Amino acid sequence: MKAAFYSEKGKFIIGESDPVKPGKGEVRLNVAYCGVCGTDVHIFHGVMDQRVARPQTVGHEASATVAEIGEGVENVKVGDVVAVRPLHFGAPHPFDKGNAHVGKNLKFIGIDSPGAFQKSWTVPAYTLHKLPEGLSLEHGAFIEPLSVACHDVKIGRVKQGENCLVIGGGPIGTLIAYVLKEKGANVFISEVNDTRLELLSSLGFTTINPIKENLVEQIGKLTGEAMIDCAFEVSGSAAGVEAMTEVVNARGRIVMVAIHGGEKKKVDLFKFFWSELELLGARLYQEDDYEEAIRIAATGNIPFEKLITKVDVLDNIQSVFEEIDHNPAGMKYLINCQG
Repeated sequence: MKAAFYSEKGKFIIGESDPVKPGKGEVRLNVAYCGVCGTDVHIFHGVMDQRVARPQTVGHEASATVAEIGEGVENVKVGDVVAVRPLHFGAPHPFDKGNAHVGKNLKFIGIDSPGAFQKSWTVPAYTLHKLPEGLSLEHGAFIEPLSVACHDVKIGRVKQGENCLVIGGGPIGTLIAYVLKEKGANVFISEVNDTRLELLSSLGFTTINPIKENLVEQIGKLTGEAMIDCAFEVSGSAAGVEAMTEVVNARGRIVMVAIHGGEKKKVDLFKFFWSELELLGARLYQEDDYEEAIRIAATGNIPFEKLITKVDVLDNIQSVFEEIDHNPAGMKYLINCQG
């Protein structure tokens, strides 16, 4: 079976992987599509080499068809179309307080163990969520990132009619914006890339380019000075961190979605005291977030096809990752793992 292996910084190699017969509680999948996540790009850049065994298949934003089931599997059958929730929880730990998705012993399938950039992939049965009829396999590959967005919005406790700002209009930021629309929120997106701004505007979102406009003033005008009830920092930038405390109102909430590694960024802590703000971390997803994502995807309200920048095959995965590096306006790249 064909597979793409991350071998070293900046390099994938195409090879063969033997299909793994599913053991007790496991399922073997024929992977249909796998989206390229920002984490996969970090792996490609070599910044996760201490964690990723090499050579190894990576990838985790997968849609697939069940090919073979192991002993005791009852939640799916051969032929079912599924999305994968790629988390291996390990043993419970007192630190977790029941939150296994951010637990001490969590392992991420596709990073800490082989992932979906291959034709055949064997995973625990509990990771699988059935996809509804009418949702294509291409669009099914969006369920994992859409689940991230559902979890972020859940953490933000967003209510109908609230003003929400998404700082960063990339793939996750855009999906957060759509989930916010489903909740009945008033949605604004701050983004600096002109091509992305054009796309977001064409999708009906109210956008602001903070390079060309004063973000705080524009939010004031757009909200009648009520400002933002819940802001989502998705940009990973110092400017985004600065903006998040400037735009929220009294007892406003800020959800930290981006991974702010490397250089430390200044946060205006006085604002948290002065206006009783909340800063909320959001990471990954839980089972109910997947079910919510599937429900939203099935409505047809998200035009996934407009968010797909490119679909390519496993043989071309090296050039896909190189293209991503040179296309800051790109949204979602998909790998056809059977093509």
